[in-house]
Amino acid sequence: MSRTGAVAYLEDELAAPDVSGSDRLHLVQAPLVPEVRLHLAEDAVVWWARMEAEVGAVLTAPFWATAWPGGQALARYLLDHPLTVAGRRVLDVASGSGLVAIAAGLAGAAAVTANDVDPYALAAITLNARANGVAVTPCPGDLLDGDGGDAEVVLAGDVFYSEAIAKRMWPFLHRAAVRGALVLLGDPGRGYLPADQLTTVASYPAAATDAPMEPQISSISVLQPR
Repeated sequence: MSRTGAVAYLEDELAAPDVSGSDRLHLVQAPLVPEVRLHLAEDAVVWWARMEAEVGAVLTAPFWATAWPGGQALARYLLDHPLTVAGRRVLDVASGSGLVAIAAGLAGAAAVTANDVDPYALAAITLNARANGVAVTPCPGDLLDGDGGDAEVVLAGDVFYSEAIAKRMWPFLHRAAVRGALVLLGDPGRGYLPADQLTTVASYPAAATDAPMEPQISSISVLQPR
């Protein structure tokens, strides 16, 4: 589906008269970042099942329908340290809901691009940016063979959740750092994180609401390549 079609689908969902239930989207505050409101699913798995039933196709997991802990920590850090992005060109890769990109916009970034391969994520980014009154440019496609282009700051939350993604994501982030971009990651310490090549910039305690699908998480870190 095109991003335009995905936006129309989500807008129809949000306009539906019956907006209650775990299989619906709700505009809520991100737990660690209450300054940001996002259209999220109460239960992303139930939402995913209904979405697939309605469109009659197998769909990518709706990572955009959850405020993941690494993204929350990174967004919190940007709002607490706005000079990190103020006046700078920012790229948020694997943006999902757009939480980190929106936080960068609220912190005063000159331009924010939010990249994701899922058209529904790009649609959610569009609607979430609108709900927060910030300008974010959705960017489709796989950027991981590059180095982030002209972005002065490259951000990535929760991108080390699988070995396959980690093997491509870390070289991308390393190339961005080598060319001079400030690279910041948000992660709760997943197994595929290259921790020995990163420095912790900040750490936040994880409440149960910050990681509903990962209850074993106790803290969330913002990290930078060494």
